[in-house]
Amino acid sequence: MITAVVGRTFLDAYNNIKYNKQLTPKEFFIEEYFELFYNHSKYMQWVTNSPFVQMKAGQKSHLLTAKDRQEKLESLFEKISNEFPDASFALGFPASETKEFASTSGLVTDILIPSNEDEIYLSWIGSGLGIGVAGGYTLLFDDARITLQTYYGWKLYRKYLNDRTLEKLRGNQIGTWNGQWLAYSLSEDFDESFDFSILVDEKIFSIDPEKIEANTINWSKLFFSLSQLYPNEALTAYVYGFGQTNKTIGFIPFQLKSGTKLKSIYKQLTGKDSSISTNDFESLFGMHIKRACELGSIGLQALRPEALTKYMGESKNLSFKNDDDKTNYYVFKTWLIAMLNKNKEEVTEHTLELAKIILRYRNSGTKNDRKTLVENLFENKSKKGFIESLTIMVKDLGSEDLLVIKNLKDEIHLMTNEEFGYFSTLLKFDYAFLEKQS
Repeated sequence: MITAVVGRTFLDAYNNIKYNKQLTPKEFFIEEYFELFYNHSKYMQWVTNSPFVQMKAGQKSHLLTAKDRQEKLESLFEKISNEFPDASFALGFPASETKEFASTSGLVTDILIPSNEDEIYLSWIGSGLGIGVAGGYTLLFDDARITLQTYYGWKLYRKYLNDRTLEKLRGNQIGTWNGQWLAYSLSEDFDESFDFSILVDEKIFSIDPEKIEANTINWSKLFFSLSQLYPNEALTAYVYGFGQTNKTIGFIPFQLKSGTKLKSIYKQLTGKDSSISTNDFESLFGMHIKRACELGSIGLQALRPEALTKYMGESKNLSFKNDDDKTNYYVFKTWLIAMLNKNKEEVTEHTLELAKIILRYRNSGTKNDRKTLVENLFENKSKKGFIESLTIMVKDLGSEDLLVIKNLKDEIHLMTNEEFGYFSTLLKFDYAFLEKQS
């Protein structure tokens, strides 16, 4: 099972790359995993139907004694040694049919795969490395650097759970914490001197009178942070979800170089001093994780800003009446340019120059006919209608502008319908931006 595979990748890195040890999966489970996750009044992980959550009459997890917790560990050992693996003690394996647990299976296959005790312990380790993202899904990357970085955050989460000043902090959020820790620790804004108050400021934790809890991160923010680690690569994630109904999406490639490309374009458009923070920039990208996975590969298309949808193929335009519109303008423009220049490194302001010509054409008229023509130009959803509007415009253009518009007609003719949608939306935004400046 994939949890055991990821657990093995991590343990090999832990033993051979980081700590020069030779711990077996069971030894690591006892010395590290159990001690961090379960040998405390607050658990870090709640595994349904597992020995750690099956309570005797009158028992509650937060009131267990050290002896009680040791008994539950011994119960797990007994199951692993003597019973056929199921999801109650082998994470990611099928749920038991013989015990009729009220559970559904995830991350499973009907191919008979032999397993041994090592793989069961590794499945726990791998599950603890799951990265929770908004939408109720978890990601697993079979990658040594990512698993080690995730592991470094385990002790921090345990430290906060044991902090008496944070007694309202929720346990059992290891997946959620893993996502926040990875995104923060790998981001370009990471400060090694951080404390809990900074994590609250970063919206990693939220505090109210009743509780303190980790907030679930959007996958796009995690995506940008991972692109700091692998700026020009693609990694495959296993995407799944555990809950009342377990969900398995499967293996999805993450094109991390897309995050690098978007940041590069944005910096070229806005200069070194951006008007928004890295957090705000990253939060504006990305569709719902399930919709992103339906694309088959998560890259530029999946990172489309959600707010951009209402402007594409419609006459609606940015008004630039507030700062948000200006921010959205540069974010939308960044994504549209990236989509139009997928295989190019340079960023051109071609649409901005075209918008200048169209605005100059409209302002040189004395009647409303030119204003109406320009409005019709941007309302056209088809290449044919767009070109027809350009054709009407041509007769009133000067020689230099005329040549540019003629070339534009040829460009549009060669565009795919998808490219035309991106192009016309970008041109519409640039026109509105210049109109507001004039």
